[in-house]
Amino acid sequence: MTGTAAPFAADDYRARMERATRSAAEAGLAGLLVAPGPDLVWLTGYAPTAVTERLTLLVLAPGQDPVLVVPTLEAPDAGKAAGASALTLRDWTDGKDPYAATAALLDAGGRFGISDNAWAMHLLGLQKTLPGTSYASLTEALPMLRAVKDRAELELLAAAGAAADATFEEIRNVPFGGRRESEVAADLAGLLRRFGHSQVDFTIVASGPNGANPHHEVGDRVIERGDMVVLDFGGLKDGYGSDTSRTVHVGEPTDEERRVHDLVRAAQEAGFRAVRPGVPCQEVDRAARAVIADAGYGEYFIHRTGHGIGVTTHEPPYMIEGEEQPLVPGMCFSVEPGVYLPGRFGVRIEDIVTVTEEGGRRLNDTTREMVIVD
Repeated sequence: MTGTAAPFAADDYRARMERATRSAAEAGLAGLLVAPGPDLVWLTGYAPTAVTERLTLLVLAPGQDPVLVVPTLEAPDAGKAAGASALTLRDWTDGKDPYAATAALLDAGGRFGISDNAWAMHLLGLQKTLPGTSYASLTEALPMLRAVKDRAELELLAAAGAAADATFEEIRNVPFGGRRESEVAADLAGLLRRFGHSQVDFTIVASGPNGANPHHEVGDRVIERGDMVVLDFGGLKDGYGSDTSRTVHVGEPTDEERRVHDLVRAAQEAGFRAVRPGVPCQEVDRAARAVIADAGYGEYFIHRTGHGIGVTTHEPPYMIEGEEQPLVPGMCFSVEPGVYLPGRFGVRIEDIVTVTEEGGRRLNDTTREMVIVD
């Protein structure tokens, strides 16, 4: 993961590590093992400049202080992390066994949660050193670890959303017709950076029939008059994510295009209105999907309604059938229904929404009406 960590203090990271350790114990785990990536950034503020084959691992276990096992040559940088004073650094030098150094911190017969993005060689090295241990991915063991944001995190997410909104307000005024998708995508990336993003994760510009592919890879197709164009873009600002989608039209749309766009807008509104504390995540998906299905387009809504967002642009919770996790104030996620007509066009409208005590609050405020562009 790249990007600038949010400006939190050591006490914030200490509280997060304590909460994560308690959650692990409540889940019946002997502890958590956290490799470089979004979980490590969230827990410690440390993001190695390069992730290599050398083992870096945060060990959280009940009854002991947090320990970051780190290569000696990277220890100075780790010691500068915002949360470094809330943990102990244990470095190891080349030629020494990092798994033996880590094993001394672990219950030899325990079950541990481990980062989803931990390298297989490191997990296998630990298993070889401690054959009595077992492991579960953090997404499986503690899917809601980062899901509920505090006030400072919500402010950063709101600022990222506002920057994405400013990007849309600018992009709607640039020429579309006669330009390549890749050119408009470059405009989007430049605008996100201008409005404060340190990292651009995606800039989807899907014109005409390409709009029927929700994850279209931007190409050299020339956008034509009469095209519907799906715009989906986001990244990280001050360490927290943005992600929004709007669908614009080059010139006047047909009646059918307006009808489908209005349908998706109504579905997005229904999904948003379903957000309130205690409601299972799947109910947000059901609310949005019912609007589209009732209009006869159910088979063309081919993805989940939403995903969580925080220090990454995609994380739990997920708004999808079968997810019974209740919504909790402070959760943040997308509500992004779509209709995709193969070979013709697609429409998607997406806002980031946070759960409040009373319901939901959008973090994106640009118009959801169809926007006509040149």
